[in-house]
Amino acid sequence: MNTLGYNALRKELKKGQIDACIIRQHENISFEFYKNKKIETDAHWINSCSKSITSMLIGICLKKGLIQSLETPISEYFGDYIAKDQDKRKADITIYHLLTMTSGFDWPEFGEWNYWSPMEFSKDIIKSALERDLAFEPGTRMNYNSGSSNLLSAIIQKTSGMKTIDFAYKHLFTPLDIKNIQWLEKQSINLGANGLKMKPTDLLKLGCLYLQEGLWNGSQIVPKEWVIESTQPRFVTYPDIGYYGYQWWLSDFTLENGSKIPFYFALGLYGQFIIVVPAYEMVVIFLSKNYSDTMKPLSHFRDYIVRYSQP
Repeated sequence: MNTLGYNALRKELKKGQIDACIIRQHENISFEFYKNKKIETDAHWINSCSKSITSMLIGICLKKGLIQSLETPISEYFGDYIAKDQDKRKADITIYHLLTMTSGFDWPEFGEWNYWSPMEFSKDIIKSALERDLAFEPGTRMNYNSGSSNLLSAIIQKTSGMKTIDFAYKHLFTPLDIKNIQWLEKQSINLGANGLKMKPTDLLKLGCLYLQEGLWNGSQIVPKEWVIESTQPRFVTYPDIGYYGYQWWLSDFTLENGSKIPFYFALGLYGQFIIVVPAYEMVVIFLSKNYSDTMKPLSHFRDYIVRYSQP
């Protein structure tokens, strides 16, 4: 970004509900904004950005052979629940369907539930995620479902024999020198959907890890193949967001010459973002309290960061 762009962005951020914004391009931090000093050093709830981190951990489980295949039926892990269900199609739901949110469950999280599912208040989050009727065949369409992400966390715990947070510290957070993480849990399961709290610079590190295709200080933390596979556009989602991969969102922006530049991002309620633009060697993070407009930071990204940036 040039000076004009920096000044315009900073002016806009000061007017809104953005708590933090960091831009790193070509291995250098080129822009930082914090609402105050406390925000710079404190951990923040990242809401559904947690889903993308859960996806990273699934990739690590595959690498270590803890999960044999994405085509593994989830009945291998939740057989007691699924065997009792009258809808035998649920036996066909796989880890792939959870990752892509194509399990088929009737789950109006982006509709009548207004982002808060009954699962949030359930005494059994596994049962709550699995007992819903199927609205469509597994694998046929994407429908936003936080229950899928909590099931993925439960699978990580069942296959690794560790709490998801402990598995994450051992194989992801510690290699990146990420400390003092909080991860909410229910019924002893860390919430893969929305339970993480971390500092702005921690989010930046995770974005940089993916920009570098899983490589960190010479070590392959997340398999390169997983980074590539999980950030492919697999299913159309919602008009104002884009496509969905493995717990990552995908979109693009158009240059003046008409060419399209793809990017992918983690997205959390009220405006939490990790945005990765490989063609620009760029990572952008936002932490926000945009209670009325979760997507506002993405507008700032398109209107200011993209507009004033070069590859």
